[in-house]
Amino acid sequence: MKVTVVSRSGREVIKGGLELNDSATVAELQEAIHKRTKKFYPSRQRLTLPLPPGSKERPTVLSYKKSLKEYCDGNSGNLTVVFKDLGPQVSYRTLFFFEYVGPLLLYPVFYYFPVYQFLGYKGERVIHPVQTYALYYWCFHYFKRIMETFFVHRFSHATSPVSNVFRNCAYYWTFGAYIAYYVNHPLYTPVSDLQMKIGFGFGVLCQISNFYCHILLKNLRSPDGTGGYQIPSGFLFNIVTCANYTTEIYQWLGFNIATQTVAGYIFLAVAFFIMTNWALAKHRRLKKLFDGKDGKPKYPRRWIILPPFL
Repeated sequence: MKVTVVSRSGREVIKGGLELNDSATVAELQEAIHKRTKKFYPSRQRLTLPLPPGSKERPTVLSYKKSLKEYCDGNSGNLTVVFKDLGPQVSYRTLFFFEYVGPLLLYPVFYYFPVYQFLGYKGERVIHPVQTYALYYWCFHYFKRIMETFFVHRFSHATSPVSNVFRNCAYYWTFGAYIAYYVNHPLYTPVSDLQMKIGFGFGVLCQISNFYCHILLKNLRSPDGTGGYQIPSGFLFNIVTCANYTTEIYQWLGFNIATQTVAGYIFLAVAFFIMTNWALAKHRRLKKLFDGKDGKPKYPRRWIILPPFL
C-alpha cells in the first residue's frame, strides 16, 4: 500500500510517499512518518482524510487503533492523508500536575510566612480558626486532585499542547495566590462559627462525592484509556450528566460560604462558566451518540450540570 502524506495546502510532507504493508495500522503509519521526519513524533501528528474543495464538513480523523484499509474507500492500493502538526506535546498527567501543584504550594505561603509584613502591614497578625480550616480544606482539595491525576483518571488522549501548561498554570496559580491573599489577610473578618461549619461541612461532603464521581468515570474506560463514550450511571450520574462538575462547583460554594471573600466568589463564577461550557458540550455529544437509533440506547432525560437550574 502506498500512502501519500500531504499538508492542508496540498504540499507533500513525505516526498514520494510511504510504502506500507496492506495490513498496516494508522499507528504504524504515524511511526513511519516519525522515522522519516524525526521531529513529528506520533502524538504530535493529526491525520485526516482529504475533503473535496469548498467542503464545509469536518474531516474524518484517523484513529491510531484502526487499519489503514478501513479508510481506503475501495482503493486498497493507495491512500492520501492530510497531515497537521499539533506542536510540542506533554502528557496530561504532566499538565495536571503542574497546574495543581502551584495552588497547593502557594496557598500555605500566605498562611505560614510573613508575606504581609513585606507588603507594608506592620500590625500583629491574629490567625482565626476559619483561616486554619481553609488552609486544610484547600490543601486537601489540590492534593486529592494530584493523586487522582496519577492513580484515578484515565485519559482518552495521551497528550496536550505544551502551550496549555502555561495557560492552565496562569489560571490556577493566579487564582490560588489571589484567594490566599484575602483569606489569610491580617484584616480578614471571619464569618460566624455556624456559617463556617455549614460551609466546610457541605464542602467536604461535595469533595468526597466528587472523588466517587471520578471513580465511576474511571470504570467506564479500560486501563489504556480506551472504551469510547459511554452513558455514565450510578450515584449522582443518574440525575446529572456531569455530576463530577456539579460536585466541583458545589465544593467551592461550600468553601466560599465558610470564608466569604470576593476573590473566592470570582473564582467560583469563572469556574462555573468554564465547566458549564464543558458540560453543555458533553451533554450534546452524548445525546447525539445515544439517539436510540440502530440499536443504540437513548440517552435518558437528565439535568446537565446544576440541579435544579440547568
